[in-house]
Order: sequence, then C-alpha cells, then structure tokens
Amino acid sequence: MHCSFCPFPLCLCVQNLLSEKVDQMMEWSSRRSVVRMNGDKFRRFVKAPPRNYSVIVMFTALQPQRQCSVCRQANEEYQVLANSWRYSSAFSNKLFFTVVDYDEGADVFQQLNMNSAPTFMHFPAKGKPKRADTFDLQRIGFASEQLAKWIADRTDVQIRVFRPPNYSGTIALALLVSLVGGLLYLRRNNLEFIYNKTGWAMAALCVVFAMTSGQMWNHIRGPPYAHKNPQNGQVSYIHGSSQAQFVAESHIILLLNAAITMGMVLLNEAATSKGDVGKRRIICLVGLGLVVFFFSFLLSIFRSKYHGYPYSFLIK
Repeated sequence: MHCSFCPFPLCLCVQNLLSEKVDQMMEWSSRRSVVRMNGDKFRRFVKAPPRNYSVIVMFTALQPQRQCSVCRQANEEYQVLANSWRYSSAFSNKLFFTVVDYDEGADVFQQLNMNSAPTFMHFPAKGKPKRADTFDLQRIGFASEQLAKWIADRTDVQIRVFRPPNYSGTIALALLVSLVGGLLYLRRNNLEFIYNKTGWAMAALCVVFAMTSGQMWNHIRGPPYAHKNPQNGQVSYIHGSSQAQFVAESHIILLLNAAITMGMVLLNEAATSKGDVGKRRIICLVGLGLVVFFFSFLLSIFRSKYHGYPYSFLIK
C-alpha cells in the first residue's frame, strides 16, 4: 500500500512524518524548556497522529490585560518543572512541555470547550486524553512537585524537581539572629525582659494564629492570593470548597481568630481586675461584642465552605 501523495509505502511516510515531528520538537526544546504553541502547531504536533511522545500542555492567559495572577504563579512553577526535566540526565524525546496562551490560540480553547485558565493537560503518545489526564489544580495546587507526581502517574517519567537557590530565607534568618543578638548585647546588664510572661504569650499566640489559619497549607500547596472571575471581574477571597483555600482567606481567618482572642482577653480582664466597676463593665461589653460578632463571621465562612452545615449565629 502506497501513500496517495508520494510513491513510498505508507508506513515509510508515517515514519518520516513522525521523525520530522520529533526532530522539530527536540529542536524547540533545546532552545526553551517550554515550547510555545499556537493553534496550528498544537493541532499538528499535539493532536494529530502519528505521535510516539507525550505532551504536557499548560493552557493559560499570561498577557497583562488578562490580569491573571494565578496564571503567572502557575507558569513559574511550570517553568521550574520543565527546566528540571530538560537539564536532567533522564531527558529524552518521550516527553515535551508546551504552553498555549489564550491570546495566541483562542481557537484551541474553543475546540476543547475550555473556559478557565490555567489548566494542565496530558496528551498521551497513543489515544485520546482521559479524565485523569487533566490535572486537578483546584484540589492539589500547582506546585512543581505535585505536577511531577501527576506526570509520573500518567507517563511513568520520573522528574526530580530542582529549584533555583533562594537565599531570602537565609538572609531573613541572619537578620533576625543579628537583631536578637544586638538586642541582647545592648541589654546585657538587664535581661529581665526575657522572663516577661506577656511577651512570650504574645509570641506563642502569633505562632498559633499562623498555624490555625492555614499558613502551612499555603506554603505546601502554593494557592493563589485570590480569584478574579474573568467574566464579571468579581474578586473572591474565600474559596467555595472545603478542599482548598486562597492566601487572602488565611489572612482573614487569622484576623478573625485574633479578634476573638482579644475579646476573650478583655472578658478575662473585666472579671479578674479590681478597678472601677464602670470601666470593667465597658471592657466586658467590648470583649463580649468582639467574641459574638467575629465568631459569627467565622462561623458564616465555615458554612460557606462546608455546604449543608446547619449552624449559624447572627450572620448567615
């Protein structure tokens, strides 16, 4: 059987076409870890057969006018992962990283019925993508390590993530140690402040507020600060699911917990102090107001994330 466009056998034409596609993808990858695709390139090198390589595609909207801060954050993690693969000893022509920007491939978004960004998809070497070939960004986050684990599950390609050195943490720690050391040196003749219970209590509360508000989750998952609806421009600071959160949401929870704690401290102060009765009554009312109002607000956020939760107080 021969190809209708040339005198060579069909299998030879397919092999030649496949070889040309692989060579072209390798050439692009040698220049940039992430290959930029428009509609034509996507259909030819990602969708159309023959293909013996897997392709990871990030569908995104990086142009400034799109104002997609999540896209920029996800792109940074994606670049780290692609660079880790490109410069690893296991690099081969079996896996390529590509990106399709909405402003360069709007027809691709329409073809795939895609109306949100960023989205990560795996296009296997054989067959069509399945449901598991779309990365669950909302539940897992877009950290490079999580993407690498997902790729390993879909392709059996193991990628060890190498991040560029970041000395900001080391510098901050050195400055903190220097500050504490300098303070201790200046106060070396009077170190009674070290035994100040109020100071240690405030420091402990700061740590508790940070941990209970989800700061560690933010550090591990790398969620966006907030979400802006591309259709109406509305900004959401509270994630609608109990399986995820925004960075702004953790800040709000931290402030609410701090306000409730302040209310409890005022109530305790009003009950234990021996000052003027009128002043104690005012402190008691202020503390009670803080606890009641901000606890109601905290409970309403809990209800909005855990749908079906039956309890509320003041604020619904």
